[in-house]
Amino acid sequence: MRKRMYIPKNYLLLLAGFIWLLAGINILNIGYQSTSVLTLWMMLATILTFLVFYFAIFRKLIHKHTNRILRYAHAYMHILQFFDRKSYIIMFCMMSGGILLRKSNVWPTVCIKSFYTGIGLALCISGLCFIKQFYHQQLSFTNK
Repeated sequence: MRKRMYIPKNYLLLLAGFIWLLAGINILNIGYQSTSVLTLWMMLATILTFLVFYFAIFRKLIHKHTNRILRYAHAYMHILQFFDRKSYIIMFCMMSGGILLRKSNVWPTVCIKSFYTGIGLALCISGLCFIKQFYHQQLSFTNK
């Protein structure tokens, strides 16, 4: 029964892609629903948030996890191994912090909208990058 939880290691990239994409869509939805107000400053803040999170954090994680997964010695890996322990801890802290920030009403909804929309876009793009990595691995496997 435990074997069902293992998949070919390159499919972890596809799984990670879908999970990041779904998380991004969920965060985008929260940002979108937070307020109907949309200003130039909010759009600029959204773009800045996207740039910081994607280029400073998520892009590095995509490469780190892709390399870690592909270096793994076994052909099959547990489905939860698309992240390492440190990344699960960071994810838990980010989710908890985001929920607390939103529920505490410390930030105005216009800030929530631009922050969540920027992070959501960065997560969606990152998910697509994982899927692209999977696709490239499939191509290189079939060309061998």
